[in-house]
Amino acid sequence: MSLHGVVRRAMGSLVHRLWAAARTAGAVTPVSPAGYRFRRLGEGACLSFPLGAVFGEAWIEIGDHTLIGERVSISAGMGPGVDLGPDSVVRIGGSCSIGRGSHIVGHQSIDIGDNVFTGPYVYITDQNHVYDDPEAPIGRQWPRNNPVSIGSGSWLGTGAIILPGTRIGRQCVVAGGAVVRGEFPDHSVIAGIPAKVVRHYVPGQGWLPPHLEVVETMGTVNAVDAAEVMDTETGVIPR
Repeated sequence: MSLHGVVRRAMGSLVHRLWAAARTAGAVTPVSPAGYRFRRLGEGACLSFPLGAVFGEAWIEIGDHTLIGERVSISAGMGPGVDLGPDSVVRIGGSCSIGRGSHIVGHQSIDIGDNVFTGPYVYITDQNHVYDDPEAPIGRQWPRNNPVSIGSGSWLGTGAIILPGTRIGRQCVVAGGAVVRGEFPDHSVIAGIPAKVVRHYVPGQGWLPPHLEVVETMGTVNAVDAAEVMDTETGVIPR
């Protein structure tokens, strides 16, 4: 191997070792100085290095053994140094995993239950701009808040967007790329733009599309009768 190759290999090894050391030293844990700024950072919790934009820590709670991935932004309020009152704003439960590059942007109330997992680049916010005045620039109109909650045991796929006012039940699946607003019951599979329930768990029947669940509640019918029922009541024929 040439001298240039030897030097390049040595430099590469050094860079990787330094980066690994920086990731370990830069992670935020309950015993690191940055960890004390949070209202609560539970035992075994970790914000991976490099961090995203993290501010308003005094109004952020993160539960035990929750892992926040690299470059995840978690914020409470419009910017650092703002007094948001006596209550926490962003609450993430225990044993969660938030995928790299995700954003959790809270202004009023975001509740994420225990054992919630997300893919990378998920966006969760409880605030959005309004467009009531057709003449004023939308970015200059005062935003509107609406609390968000995500039930324990749920999974949010890559790139999912959770909009203000959304309430997702327990043990739900949100498909990658879904744009979610509204209320969704426990044990739902949620997908689409705008998102809707595409599967729901029925005890003894498994995970069924909504039209089959409706037919099941009406009693035993054959496939032709089911199509007629759905066409009459909803205008949708199962396929």
